[in-house]
Amino acid sequence: MSNEIALVDASLSVFDALLQARRTYGPKREIIEDHERKPLDYDTFIMGSIALSQLLKRHIGSGERIGIMLPSSVGGAICFYSLHALGRVPVMINFTAGLNNIRSAIDTARSKTVITSRRFIQNAKLEDLVEGMTEFCTIIYLDDIRPQLSLSDKAFGFMASKFPAIFLPKKKPEDIAVILFTSGSFGLPRGVVLTHSNLIANTNQIVRHIHLRANWVLFCPLPIFHSMGMIAGVILPLICGLKSFLYPSPLHLKQIPPLIKDTKADLFFSTDTFLNQYAKVCDKSDFSELKFVVCGAEKVRDETRKLFDREFGGLNIVEGYGVTEASPVVALNDPDNNKSGTVGRLLPEMQTRLDSIEGIPVGGRLFIRGPNVMAGYIDPQSPDLIEAPQGGWHDTGDIVNIDENGYVYILGRAKRFAKIAGEMISLTAVEILAEGLWPDNRHAVVSVNDSIKGERLVIFTDYSGADLESLGGWAKKTGTPNIAVPKKIFKLEMVPVLGSGKTDYQALQRLAEIEMSQSRMIA
Repeated sequence: MSNEIALVDASLSVFDALLQARRTYGPKREIIEDHERKPLDYDTFIMGSIALSQLLKRHIGSGERIGIMLPSSVGGAICFYSLHALGRVPVMINFTAGLNNIRSAIDTARSKTVITSRRFIQNAKLEDLVEGMTEFCTIIYLDDIRPQLSLSDKAFGFMASKFPAIFLPKKKPEDIAVILFTSGSFGLPRGVVLTHSNLIANTNQIVRHIHLRANWVLFCPLPIFHSMGMIAGVILPLICGLKSFLYPSPLHLKQIPPLIKDTKADLFFSTDTFLNQYAKVCDKSDFSELKFVVCGAEKVRDETRKLFDREFGGLNIVEGYGVTEASPVVALNDPDNNKSGTVGRLLPEMQTRLDSIEGIPVGGRLFIRGPNVMAGYIDPQSPDLIEAPQGGWHDTGDIVNIDENGYVYILGRAKRFAKIAGEMISLTAVEILAEGLWPDNRHAVVSVNDSIKGERLVIFTDYSGADLESLGGWAKKTGTPNIAVPKKIFKLEMVPVLGSGKTDYQALQRLAEIEMSQSRMIA
């Protein structure tokens, strides 16, 4: 059959789209695999998901919203679709967020049950976290209940997979498909409600925007609690005929590159932080089969592009931009028309509005509207109330510029600008300044209050030889104004990142304020 990808019917639910994909691409097509190396075809995956739904039904009670705290794996994907087969709403729990944020997420979503596995908890060394979670939710371990999977569960899985209209609940496009949480880079994570139509729309937008093939293998080590990991690993490939290869952690630097080669992956999803580290430890042949790499969640540094040009013959790094609230992809470069320094053009059906910002002469604050934009945020005080974007417009909080050809340039977060001596300074631009001087290292800049100039810049770096004098000299050489040069430098063994690979600016902000407070006390 043709390996062209068919657009998904916008009226379908996520599970119905999975069933439709089986009819389109064939029941015996292998569509998912993980590090256990036991690939499943459509028939086996669908029957397994439905059978598990019956087992879960006996354990999860009557709550509509059920937490999933599992790694990127076949088991995680089956659990996600099994809740859909049961008519429940998966709530994706970020196990790297810390106990307080997890409690906030569970309270916000009103989810009293979380599904996980003992093996995962032990491997990830999350025993203390789970012990703390037992104070406010019920934990169900898949390892414990799996032996209870009965012959009748399996028979139901077989029958319902053949006659879903008779046995499975019907969901409407506007019904909730999943609840995700924002990264918490700058504050408490917010509960994002995505509908079936949101996820289907974003899948179709991506397929219309870049040319994918249904016989490709898509390798995704990003966590499925993150919106990028979910669309790349659990949604798009399974409902579009691509084979999804899931890996439980992006932190396994030496294991992942050889697997990319061994699985003959065509696409690889990553973030700049992880991609840069893979490239430094892998064999040159590990990336030889890749068509291109898709990077999101953070800016791709020039150093990473140069590294790939030098070591891997110019393997295309396709940078994109997304937000959880947009399911998540908003803009993406085309591999055949890839413009470095941008996140590409907007996906089809995306509308934008740029609101001007005082002190920032180019671009503006980005508002987006489109079929992939969320139903809304969950009100923490009233979890059944969803705060829809006003007029359908979501405020991304990002400052961007869009050129005459439609390419989007990310200038920084609105929160990532500091006002110093009346001038607006992009903290992202200051980080780029440091990258130009010390390209092999990671740097992060935050601002703290200053009684004289309003704010003061503080830079964190993992480069042990970094010094302010060199940075100041480099700034002068590049024409950077002196007010944009940090006046304090802190050296760390490792700049902290979130589970998604993004810099943990919230942790750095706290650290900067503590360090600066102590410095003032000593002075």
